[in-house]
Amino acid sequence: MQKKAIILLSGGLDSITVLAQAIKQGYQCYALSFNYGQRHNAELIAAKKIAKHYQVSMYKVIELGFGSIGGSALTDDHISIPESPQKGIPVTYVPARNTVFLSFALGWAEVLGLHDIFIGVNAVDYSGYPDCRPEFIESFQKLANVATKAGIEGEKFKIHAPLIKLSKSDIIKLGSELGVDYKETVSCYAADSEGRACGVCEACRLRATGFQDAKIIDPTRYQ
Repeated sequence: MQKKAIILLSGGLDSITVLAQAIKQGYQCYALSFNYGQRHNAELIAAKKIAKHYQVSMYKVIELGFGSIGGSALTDDHISIPESPQKGIPVTYVPARNTVFLSFALGWAEVLGLHDIFIGVNAVDYSGYPDCRPEFIESFQKLANVATKAGIEGEKFKIHAPLIKLSKSDIIKLGSELGVDYKETVSCYAADSEGRACGVCEACRLRATGFQDAKIIDPTRYQ
């Protein structure tokens, strides 16, 4: 029987790499994205194209209201996107975002009867987000296996974070080996409606440096 997995798909560089890797490993993939009140929908447009290109078994977009609570430059227009590195946890952190995302993925996994969930978090070239660390992934996996009917009665859940110890350049190299086309992915915190990157936010800087260090041509479309 073919293995099955849910892939959290943002439309960005990391998540497309995770999807390609999961398919390479023989998983039948179900992709899950979130419209959580982010400033633009360019990343969701990108995610939909990626899901179609990789012919995932099912693709869902969950509507969430993070914008109603604010607290992040990604969901609140009154908070500016920073153009220089910040100390500590930056204003682009969305409170509890990955916890909520994984919770929805966990619920869908129970419904589908599968036990593998993939997420593209990264703790090396990351922006100080607490929910991108190995400690978080390990803790959520423990939670998944004590807080669900499937976890108690059936096979244990596994939260896969295959990129968590890789640098951005290593991720790009891996994706390139897997045949990933990064042209249509959107990483920028302030992309325009066409998905073109600002080139100055931290996400753009990490992405550009990753391609430079990997010695691979950067296909990013800039404003």
